[in-house]
Amino acid sequence: MKDQLNEMFGSLSPLSINTKQAYRMESPEVVLSPPVRPLLDEPRITATIDTGHSPLFSVSCLGEEQVWTCGKNKIIKLLNLQDKLLTSIQTESGNDPRDITVSWDGDLLYTDPGNKTVNLVKNKQVQTVIRLQGWKPLYVCTTISDDLLVTMISDGYKQYKVVRYFGSTETHIIQFDDQGQPLYSSDDMKYISENRNLDICVADWAAKAVVVVNQSGKLRFRYTGHPSNIEELFYPCGITTDSQSHILTADCNNDRIHILDQNGQFLRYIDTYYKSSLWGLLRYIDNKCNIRHQWGLCVDIRDNLFVAECDTGQVKQIQYL
Repeated sequence: MKDQLNEMFGSLSPLSINTKQAYRMESPEVVLSPPVRPLLDEPRITATIDTGHSPLFSVSCLGEEQVWTCGKNKIIKLLNLQDKLLTSIQTESGNDPRDITVSWDGDLLYTDPGNKTVNLVKNKQVQTVIRLQGWKPLYVCTTISDDLLVTMISDGYKQYKVVRYFGSTETHIIQFDDQGQPLYSSDDMKYISENRNLDICVADWAAKAVVVVNQSGKLRFRYTGHPSNIEELFYPCGITTDSQSHILTADCNNDRIHILDQNGQFLRYIDTYYKSSLWGLLRYIDNKCNIRHQWGLCVDIRDNLFVAECDTGQVKQIQYL
């Protein structure tokens, strides 16, 4: 897994520790940069995986050929691109997992809001690595430096924050902006991803915005949807990033995925293609990328996008670069 990630992100310089800010900081210098790859004019589905989850909430890549998936049940499944179930893990508590991610070593991690834990699955054995009090862990991602970023909500559902962990140690809390105002809404649906430039990207469903802060937690921008479609309600769900520092977020209200650059500028949609007849009287669907009710997203080391469709229980692999 580490070799694959090194191929995607390049070699990383040694970590430095900023004791004043009390969290691990990765040097921004990257020795190797990936070649620039343009967006395809017509993204296309290259594989469809029937997971058996109903509904399906999250997907996380394990290499190029396998994905972990979870939905509204206690079973987390590992499948390949041919729908074959490779292994399954039951949560230790019997609760539904909220989200999943994969460590640099290829181990599965999942959040369990019911018993307020983040858990590591190693050799099919479940170990609790983080146990909270007064807060419930929700969504999680692994960072370039192999830390964990965990989104969490208070027991009273009134406060929300992002916390960085090194192992089981809390090292940084991101909760307020420079004016002391909350960065995020107090809702429990916020997928999270770290970008290649170390920005932290949160899809804030209730706020109808993607909230991006830098590695220190300072607000960089909020993306609230395409500026030309201000009448459309934007509800971001899943979020992921790729080797080009693109931010990809699932708009579950409009059945499309927004692709942004690292500064929040809209680049294009991935969605169902509509074509008009010669007279504009009829429209039909070209099913090259017929995605519906998408939630979780992830990108593998080759920049293939995996989309978890909530209602169908399918994961669709999409080539867009």
